[in-house]
Amino acid sequence: MEILDVARWQFGITTVYHFLMVPLTIGLSVLVAVMQTAWHRTGKPEYLAMTKFWGKLMLINFAMGVVTGIVQEFQFGMNWSEYSRFVGDVFGAPLAMEGLVAFFVESTFLGLWIFGWGRLPKRVHLACIWAASLATVLSAYFILSANSWMQHPVGVALDEDGRPRLTSVWELLTNSTVLAAFPHTIAGSFAVAGSFLVGIAAWHLARRHRDTPQDDPDRRVWHRSLRLGGWVGVVSFAAVAISGDLQAKLMFEQQPMKMAAAEALCHTEAPAGFSVFAVGDVSRPDCESVKSITVPGLLSVLAHSDFSTEVRGVEQLVDEYTERYGTNYPDDPRLGEMAGQPIDYVPSLPITYWGFRLMIGFGVIAAGACAVALWVTRRGRVPRSRWFAPLALAGIAAPFLANTFGWIFTEMGRQPFVVVPNPTGVDGVWMYTAQAVSPGVSLGSAVFSLVALTAVYAVLAVVEVFLLARYARAGVSGVMRPPWEEPAEEEKSDDGPGGSDGRGGGGGDVLAFAY
Repeated sequence: MEILDVARWQFGITTVYHFLMVPLTIGLSVLVAVMQTAWHRTGKPEYLAMTKFWGKLMLINFAMGVVTGIVQEFQFGMNWSEYSRFVGDVFGAPLAMEGLVAFFVESTFLGLWIFGWGRLPKRVHLACIWAASLATVLSAYFILSANSWMQHPVGVALDEDGRPRLTSVWELLTNSTVLAAFPHTIAGSFAVAGSFLVGIAAWHLARRHRDTPQDDPDRRVWHRSLRLGGWVGVVSFAAVAISGDLQAKLMFEQQPMKMAAAEALCHTEAPAGFSVFAVGDVSRPDCESVKSITVPGLLSVLAHSDFSTEVRGVEQLVDEYTERYGTNYPDDPRLGEMAGQPIDYVPSLPITYWGFRLMIGFGVIAAGACAVALWVTRRGRVPRSRWFAPLALAGIAAPFLANTFGWIFTEMGRQPFVVVPNPTGVDGVWMYTAQAVSPGVSLGSAVFSLVALTAVYAVLAVVEVFLLARYARAGVSGVMRPPWEEPAEEEKSDDGPGGSDGRGGGGGDVLAFAY
């Protein structure tokens, strides 16, 4: 085992876990703002109940996201100091923008929203949740700008030390890669939030309100939540597919090896078929033992919107990469045992091939679940089948898994590069992952931090699931006194999404838990 492998495992585990929180926070914060807007415009108590219930779950998830996200910043200095030196002059701008937006705008207005119930004018209070939710979305844009630069470096020039220096922040922020990745990521976030609403609301409808009348106030909360989540989920998955097609076309131009790896396309084809399923050992670049079910010409359509475009295979691309970027790693002592060794330009084919299909498969499952939920609850109906509630709850996991496999494919598909060379950009702006590791970190300390962080994150996962499940099961009464049961005067004394009646606690208990 080498320090590079341990460092990659550590960053991968912490990043994947953190990203479980991110899409739910992004999507749910905007939906909570929509719910509060509906309450502000209509005055209907079910919209207030929806705002406070889903706002409570959003705050729990947000607090966990903050806790787990801070670790990501420290890892740049722990195991990836060479990477930090290489990209520091570029990443300073987008990360500073993200920090200002996330920690000043987002946190400030979220705090005002939590403690402003009954204290701020209704319009000002509504503006706070919209400011916090939009800042969350903007924060994601700056992070994706930095990540997209790693996938497609632009707006830089090499200085005398061989490091990229930012020459145009505008080019960085309008990188074609981020313009495709941002809508794809945000649509995926809304898909997660939509499925989250559908799963929990369906459970309450099927288990608690199967026989209640349609005008029951509590039932209206869950029915409206499910319908909102179902429509958001279906529309979001359509947006995911459209933006994903745009990303595939950019991948064809910018990272052809990733596209070939996604299909385990060993030999160049024109036209190229899309592999639906493969039987055999896809890890071998010669593909001699692989039998695949393909759709003729579909990969050419994904790459270039026609049925005749040639798509280069792994074998041809290896020759092109070797000729352009060299056959061996630099003979640099900081690379340790990998110094001077041959470079393997082929990413892990099993991970990229199956990760790509699992991403699509779980996305289709989640979209189907949302569509079914809309159908069985049409015209105010409540599903009576015993299978509906457990399947709806299980469907919550599908978009989370689709997002996870999508990011794993995106990041592992660019190996062996941590900064991928731009085929039409500045010559020399790339970095091998093996070059990015901190030279002074011992294997023992890296293993210790890997085990320690994984254990801590496992504990946090248990806490997160416990808190979400506790408040989700409790329903509206678990976070507030239902507004159709309380006098208007009590509403004025509310001090957070959990209320102040003693049964759910205010929003402050979530923040106290986090900090």
